[in-house]
Amino acid sequence: MKVLVANLGSTSFKYRLFDMSTEQQLARGGVERIGSPVSRCFVEINGKRTESDESVPNHGVAVDACIRQLTDPASGCLKDPSEIAAIGFKAVHGGRISGVQVINDAVLDAMEEMNSVAPAHNPPYMAAMRQLAKTSSKIPLVAAFETDFHQSIPDAWKRYAIPDAIAQALPIRKWGFHGASHRFIGWRTSQLLGNPNARVISLHLGGSSSLAAIRAGKSVATTMGMSPQTGLPHNNRVGDIDPYALPLMMKHTGLGLEELLKVLATEGGLLGLSGGLSSDIRDLEDAASKGHDKAKLAIDVFVAEIRRQLGSMLVALGGADALVFTGGIGENATEIRQAVCQGLDDLGISLCSSKNQSVGKLADKEQRIDDATKSKIQIWIVPTNEELIVARQTVEAIKP
Repeated sequence: MKVLVANLGSTSFKYRLFDMSTEQQLARGGVERIGSPVSRCFVEINGKRTESDESVPNHGVAVDACIRQLTDPASGCLKDPSEIAAIGFKAVHGGRISGVQVINDAVLDAMEEMNSVAPAHNPPYMAAMRQLAKTSSKIPLVAAFETDFHQSIPDAWKRYAIPDAIAQALPIRKWGFHGASHRFIGWRTSQLLGNPNARVISLHLGGSSSLAAIRAGKSVATTMGMSPQTGLPHNNRVGDIDPYALPLMMKHTGLGLEELLKVLATEGGLLGLSGGLSSDIRDLEDAASKGHDKAKLAIDVFVAEIRRQLGSMLVALGGADALVFTGGIGENATEIRQAVCQGLDDLGISLCSSKNQSVGKLADKEQRIDDATKSKIQIWIVPTNEELIVARQTVEAIKP
């Protein structure tokens, strides 16, 4: 059985194709600059990358373009599109509908209800799903919601202290996101430790970031709340903020609520803290090393928030067996890992500086980087594989 896993942005479509009989990745590719006069299509099969430029007006056409590449007689890995058993989407927020769902009108309606909560994610996914339902009607479409993994979080860790009548009427709670990534890290780390009941703190640090406390493969607590804008500072999204700050900002800027929320979701986070310099941690580290005060502030706030939330994850689990860094920043930012773990020896967290520094020089990045002589908690770098998790969930969803 072959499953295509889709990861969408407002102007991009990226995918991986898996043979689920072996869980082998057969191909990866996508389309960039969808809707522009010229879009870039690319596919990588057996280490060989092929690129082409063509007109791709929407996500439905993007999928058709990708399938053409996968079935190309000269360079493809499929003989016919019918070999694709299903397309799985790493969907974000379905509100009252979570879990893994075969996409239909009810699922799309539930996603639409949450557009204001996930404005950067839900609309492009819904548009693509609707287009694909028309153009690829014979291929089942499955939504694997990121909130699914966090349904196991106890009420005490997911309820807001709002009036009960409002909480009962609306899907307002700490939903949590990055579910596929945290699920993979929990599963893989248990394998690495040889302990199915392992207590794992997953640090997914990247363009958007969150921590999750995982016990025996199930989420116990997480840092994101009602929306993907919350929790840690993200690349350009604000993270947690006191709601009573909003009226003050509205008065100062003259913006309405929706306009202000858009600013906080696009001009906040690392970008906002750095004074608009950059949302990329690499740029900020470079600028900070040259004396840019606001770049240094952005990094310091980011690290401080990670450490604050790390403490809450330790409390939620009553300790931990492993601390795992993943995501673009978690896997590659040596200094961020060092700063997060600095001075935590009394909590059983002792990073080995030499191991941490050498990670970037190693071909295999799945590495243990703690000081084994001092650290009670193992520290790992584990590249995540969200797409594999979604592919597994998609297979389960379409079983008869």
